[in-house]
Amino acid sequence: MKSMPSLVLLTTLLLAATGAQAAQPDPGLTGCAAKRSAIENQLKQARDHGNADQAAGLEKALKENTDNCTDASLRKEREQKVLEARHEVAQRTKDLDKAMKKGDAEKINKRKEKLAESKKELQDAVDQLER
Repeated sequence: MKSMPSLVLLTTLLLAATGAQAAQPDPGLTGCAAKRSAIENQLKQARDHGNADQAAGLEKALKENTDNCTDASLRKEREQKVLEARHEVAQRTKDLDKAMKKGDAEKINKRKEKLAESKKELQDAVDQLER
């Protein structure tokens, strides 16, 4: 039973990745209203393209949003993502420092790439928080 919300979340995330334009909320909306608008826009596109499975998943996501989303809970969730992303950046920075002290060029490059990814994730989390 617990996997159902995860399935809905996964479906929503996959749809967001494939249809970024449709996932955009209507201008001027924030918080749960923006999230609901983005889901509704994705749902419309799924229906327009005759994708019943995708539409069913989005309908569940929309119901979850309508039943459970509050601006306070959404903000708290987004703040938690920012904290986790900051922790990840700090850890990646330490890893890079260690690699630089050892002087292993291959590890240094890998650590730099991972740090850059973590910084991008942090920026994305901050951007989401500001919505």
